[in-house]
Amino acid sequence: MTRRITWTLLVLTSVLLVLAVVPLAVSLTAREHVAYRDSQRAATRVIAAAAEEHLSDKKPPTVMRQELDAAARAGDCAAVYDAAGRLVASTPCTAAQGEEAEELVEAVLAGHEPEPPELEGSLLAAEPAGEVRRPTGAVVLARSAGPLDARTMAIWGWSATVGVAGLAASALLSVRLARWVSRPLSTLDASARRLGEGALDARAEVGAGPPEVRRLAATFNTMAARTEALVHGHRAVIADVSHQLRTPLTALRLRVDVLAAEAEGDTAAELGAAQEEIARLSRLVDGLLAVARAEQATPRPTAVRVDEVIAERVAAWSPVAEEHGVRLAAASEGPALSIALGAGHLEQILDNLIANAVEASDAGGSITLGHGTVRGMARVFVRDDGPGMNDEAKAVASRRFGNPEARGTGLGLAIVHRLVTVNGGTARLEDTPGGGLTVVLDLPLWPEDGHGWNEA
Repeated sequence: MTRRITWTLLVLTSVLLVLAVVPLAVSLTAREHVAYRDSQRAATRVIAAAAEEHLSDKKPPTVMRQELDAAARAGDCAAVYDAAGRLVASTPCTAAQGEEAEELVEAVLAGHEPEPPELEGSLLAAEPAGEVRRPTGAVVLARSAGPLDARTMAIWGWSATVGVAGLAASALLSVRLARWVSRPLSTLDASARRLGEGALDARAEVGAGPPEVRRLAATFNTMAARTEALVHGHRAVIADVSHQLRTPLTALRLRVDVLAAEAEGDTAAELGAAQEEIARLSRLVDGLLAVARAEQATPRPTAVRVDEVIAERVAAWSPVAEEHGVRLAAASEGPALSIALGAGHLEQILDNLIANAVEASDAGGSITLGHGTVRGMARVFVRDDGPGMNDEAKAVASRRFGNPEARGTGLGLAIVHRLVTVNGGTARLEDTPGGGLTVVLDLPLWPEDGHGWNEA
């Protein structure tokens, strides 16, 4: 943002400076040129007035010579011509003579006002001696263009200096303004990223930047504080519920176990059924608590090797799968992938999916785990050849108790969905070719340079 603001202001300032300084410099240069020309023509008229006295009044050329000497001392070259265009007198230098000067004299003697040419390094001016329409002669004065060029260069030099100084001042102010605006926004962005990664104590600085940014930071801090209070409150409730439910369930199970050990006949059968219901209730409580924890999770992503976790979970669950007569295996190894996931979340996700698949598969079935990459995301799948699900069951499978036909608690896919989505991924259910269910997870890849997640 700092760079964009700075460049925008610099471009705007540059355009304004060009639109203001260049026309001003052009105007001053034109005025200087006109003033220089007027001064040259005035000096030419003075010599022409003295030449008229000599050419028309037949007075001695003393005054004319004095004016020519004065022009020579000033660095000008002048020449006086009679009505026939013949050279009468001139300064020692010959810059006022030649073809261009003769053409000017011819035009002046014809009663015209020619546009004086600009020769290399000098400017020519011509004036009639006497009346314009019936002149008795003409005067040509050549003046060096050096002083005019020096003044023109000075004008453009000062204009360039003003432009550069204005641009430098604009750059300094642009950078300061951009930092004043963007620095608190960057801090707010970092705080929001830390909050999203699970640092519930992340707060933004509210004492810097424009009033709108300060208000935004204050609002963010209020939201973060409320989020922290809600999360901590939910965690406390989960802990209390876990303690309050598990303790009486454990005591109840122990008492029923004692009674079942001494019972016989129908009483033993009834107590056995009660033990199964208590065990089911315990699993249900554990599942609900797991879902609640997943919903309240605010993970800080870490680099997780997918191939290693899959190999570990296959090794851990293979004995359980063998007891059910199910073959559990990993697909042919793809490239080693690292994903950005909360610590332990991939293990918990795979445990729930494998448990569901084992429960759903019949003896002789198979379960396959694999991974790959699709469109910049890591893809993990768990495929079984069990009975599968119809479209209605798939639509509600991620809800608590969404599948009424589930053999377990019906909470496994709900836990998976919460853990996947809280880590920025997606989960969906597909039919396995030939029958069965495939759970497809798309999870964010860990940046190759190792930056971008735990920077805060």
